[in-house]
Amino acid sequence: MPHVSSFVEGLTAETAFTVLAAARRLKENGKEVVELEIGDSPFPSTPAAKAAGIEAIERNQTGYCPSMGLMSLRAAAAEALNLEFGIAVEASNIVVASGAKPFEAYFVDALLEPGDGVLVFSPHFPTYLPNIERRGCRAVLAPLSSEHAFRPRAEQVERFLATDPRPRGIFLNSPHNPTGGVALRSDLEAIADLIRSSDVAVFSDEPYCHMIWQGKHESIAALPGMLERTVAAYTFSKSYSMSGWRIGFAAAAPAIAEAIGKLINVSASCAPPFVQLAAEAALKRDEPTRDEYMSRFCHKVERLAAGLAKIEGVRVAVPTGTFYVFPDVRAICDRLGVTSHGLAMYLLEGADDRFGVACLGGESFGEAGSGFLRFSCAETDEKIDRALAFLPEAFSRVDRVRNFLETHPKFRLKSLYLNE
Repeated sequence: MPHVSSFVEGLTAETAFTVLAAARRLKENGKEVVELEIGDSPFPSTPAAKAAGIEAIERNQTGYCPSMGLMSLRAAAAEALNLEFGIAVEASNIVVASGAKPFEAYFVDALLEPGDGVLVFSPHFPTYLPNIERRGCRAVLAPLSSEHAFRPRAEQVERFLATDPRPRGIFLNSPHNPTGGVALRSDLEAIADLIRSSDVAVFSDEPYCHMIWQGKHESIAALPGMLERTVAAYTFSKSYSMSGWRIGFAAAAPAIAEAIGKLINVSASCAPPFVQLAAEAALKRDEPTRDEYMSRFCHKVERLAAGLAKIEGVRVAVPTGTFYVFPDVRAICDRLGVTSHGLAMYLLEGADDRFGVACLGGESFGEAGSGFLRFSCAETDEKIDRALAFLPEAFSRVDRVRNFLETHPKFRLKSLYLNE
């Protein structure tokens, strides 16, 4: 029997889905679990999208379509980017895929060569590194800090350009998963000024473009001279609660969009046309529902952040975007002798026999996230409140932590997070 490749053997699955599977198994066995681990919406898909998708299936819009996407969706996406974010694009700039995530690989395949350096701000979305390494490129990590509101800094880009032997790419994610940080226009302008005359390409990952709780969303693709070197990716999963539909699009220079279209052609053929028609309807008719959902998410984020801030040993930087809260729990981890991901798994599996809270340890997003937890807001307010009430009690159950570490020694903290 053939062996799987060394690349696949070394591949780590996105932790959110691993914890999701563990949480669902516990629920099937009768345990009550509040699921704050996965970045999914608790709301139904928006109404015009659902109606258009059903109608398209009934009209037998279920065959192949162009690999670049339906022209009507591409035009609607271009119009939305123009109106909302000031990105001067036309349908020829737009390419459609099954969500925003595939564009990570398409960007690397289309624009980078083996051995190229790619700057990644960290903590980072966990699938960035596998997609970069799959191409034989090198990820260069630049830490984000709570002191700087988890925003990317131009001096980090300047250092990358000056010291890397082949600086060719930057992965930029704002609003930022997992921290909730949001890049300001001044941040993006300073970064653009450094790379505008270079041959560096930017992957601008913008799935949370409508989840801005302070200020407004800014895209580096809207800045002068940047669209020609940027692939800006968007999804319907967050804004329109369409995660299971698997649909998204990217904006780029026409030649780059066409190159990505070739990659889609040889890998996925096309995104399903009935899903594309649902996405088009969402853009054209579901803005009121989308904005209502965003308002409700803002309320959930504020509720969760305020509740976490009241827990002894937890420090919270209130997120300015996304539906995640990324609290600093280093003091708790040091006291209990457990890693932050170990603490997350303890809250799910070990803190109580009948009740658990699913969240993610910050190291799921790279070593820069160690000592933090990521909570999503994808539950009802009542369940969020129940989770908040449970956490301090769980942190106080020292005997249960000790027992959990005896059966899960890999989660023992080898050195303190804090040196105070």
